Amino acid sequence: MLSNSQNQNPQILFPNPPPPPPPPPPHQPPQQQQQLAQQQQQQQQQQQQQQQQFPQFHLKSVLPIKKNAITDDYRVTTQVLGLGINGKVLEILNRKTGDKFALKMLQDCPKARREVELHWRASQCSHIVKIMDVYENLYQGRKCLLIVMECLDGGELFSRIQDRGDQAFTEREASEIMKSIGEAIQYLHSINIAHRDVKPENLLYTSKRPNAVLKLTDFGFAKETTTHNSLATPCYTPYYVAPEVLGPEKYDKSCDMWSLGVIMYILLCGYPPFYSNHGLAISPGMKKRIRMGQYEFPNPEWSEVSEEVKQLIRNLLKTDPTQRMTITEFMNHPWIMQSMQVPQTPLHTSRVLKEEKDLWEDVKEEMTSALATMRIQSRMKTPINVN
Repeated sequence: MLSNSQNQNPQILFPNPPPPPPPPPPHQPPQQQQQLAQQQQQQQQQQQQQQQQFPQFHLKSVLPIKKNAITDDYRVTTQVLGLGINGKVLEILNRKTGDKFALKMLQDCPKARREVELHWRASQCSHIVKIMDVYENLYQGRKCLLIVMECLDGGELFSRIQDRGDQAFTEREASEIMKSIGEAIQYLHSINIAHRDVKPENLLYTSKRPNAVLKLTDFGFAKETTTHNSLATPCYTPYYVAPEVLGPEKYDKSCDMWSLGVIMYILLCGYPPFYSNHGLAISPGMKKRIRMGQYEFPNPEWSEVSEEVKQLIRNLLKTDPTQRMTITEFMNHPWIMQSMQVPQTPLHTSRVLKEEKDLWEDVKEEMTSALATMRIQSRMKTPINVN
């Protein structure tokens, strides 16, 4: 039974400490000072562009955590909406309005609070699932955080394409989808957050309607990062894992860019670039292909796709993360920026996804198993053995 943990007024969760003062600049020759000034000016211009595109998370904004029982405000049902990396997501109903929302429960700990904080910061983006309320309640004698989110009941990205019937999936639609996902990643990266688990299962539509919005979910692996703070925890999901994550190298926001490349590849043909012939989530051969960047654009699926689009994928799937395309470069690419001008070329995606539907479900089950193993290994901070 859910109950309030203490009879206290709502407390403020996640206050943001003031940033430390910048260190004094070291003495540099005039030429280097001029180059540094130009670099700083370019960085300021990029930040201004990002601020114009995305209203920044207000540093003084805080998330009020409610201490009253969630059942005072919502009726919790047994309807399971989905499975995240931390358990089931349940359907709940607002007692006053009857509106439907999604409930995610996390055992209260610093890691869980950090996940909620990062997700809360990102909730202002229209392509990221929005947090409505957070409660601190007791559940079975344990203090838990209960996260109330908007309900996304339009289905997963590729399930929607599979269920299209005879209607062809076009290159323009693929471009529009990638633009939506890119906007979510661009917002995250602009506030120094790496999602680290961008995959089709975490991309859901708001409804079944044709004009439904695609949104990114599940911040269980998200981390805050800066230019000087790469992410080293080995957490990933097969098929969407960047090559450096398979080894001891550190990785950061470029990991999300790799995932964009894999998703874009699947959207344009219906199968992953590093497909395992054995039906396993990840095989030794597939692992080698990922690290070596070995993939092809075979016909007939790729015969009508332009070389420009293939090159865009190559720039996202580069094995060297320092050479990989950034989210700003991705969003400025004509295929993304001018999505309405992309030709409506029919693709093989829908047909291939239908033909491989049973195998696709098996792959998702293997991914769930791999995620469970990965969570254990990530706490040990050792590379996961997925062979």
